[in-house]
Amino acid sequence: MNVLKKKTTEPAGETVAAETLTPADYRLPLWFFGFEGVLAAAFDILRAFPAVWPALLVLLAVNITVSLTMMKRRLKLAKALWRGKETRRGAIALVLLRVGSHFALNAVGLAVTSALGHMLFALVMSATTIGLLAYSQETAIRALTPSGTAR
Repeated sequence: MNVLKKKTTEPAGETVAAETLTPADYRLPLWFFGFEGVLAAAFDILRAFPAVWPALLVLLAVNITVSLTMMKRRLKLAKALWRGKETRRGAIALVLLRVGSHFALNAVGLAVTSALGHMLFALVMSATTIGLLAYSQETAIRALTPSGTAR
C-alpha cells in the first residue's frame, strides 16, 4: 500500500495533494514514542506503584486522542505498518519477551518482587519498544522514499 498516492486531510481541514508530501512527512514525532514506551512498561509500573493506575489511564486516553486528531495523517503509515508481518512479529516478540522473562526468572527462583526490579523491567521494556518502533518507522520511510532523493 502506498500511503503517498491518496489525498490527505490536514488536522486544520485543508487538503494537501499527496504529491507535495514526502515520506518523511509521515514520520512520527519523538514524544509519541515516549507515550508508547510508557504504555509498554505499564505492567511493571503498576507492579511497582499500584496507585498510579489513574495516571496511566489518562495517558492512554491522551495517546488515543492525539493519535486520532493531531496525527491523523500518520495513521495511514501506522496501518500500512501493521499490515506488514515484520511489525506483527515485533509486537508478538515484545509480548513473549514480557511473559517469557518473568516466567524464566520465576522458574529459576529469581522472581521480580521489588519495586526496583519492576522499574528496571519497565525501563527495559520501554527502551525495547521505542527501539523497535523507531526501527520499523525508519524501515517504512526508507521503503517509501524513491532511491536517490534526500529525506
